[in-house]
Amino acid sequence: MAYVLIRAISLFAEVLELMLLARALLSWFVRDQYSTLGKIYIAIIRFTEPIVAPCRRALSKLNTGMFDFSVLLAMLLISAVSNILIRIIYMIAF
Repeated sequence: MAYVLIRAISLFAEVLELMLLARALLSWFVRDQYSTLGKIYIAIIRFTEPIVAPCRRALSKLNTGMFDFSVLLAMLLISAVSNILIRIIYMIAF
């Protein structure tokens, strides 16, 4: 049971990180929001915005200038939280 939970957390974190990476890359290339790629980009934004928005608010206090590191911070936080959860489950189960 613990292995399934660890694997699910790991898989969910990987999917979120891939979606954040896709969001960052697509932001450079999508120009028409009504194209197929634009619709995919908007769907990714809607899914990842609840994760990125708090990071953006936290980084706005640091005045990073024209650079938006909120996606990078979100990826780091997802990785850290998933690793902590996996370690806790591993300590409890084994």
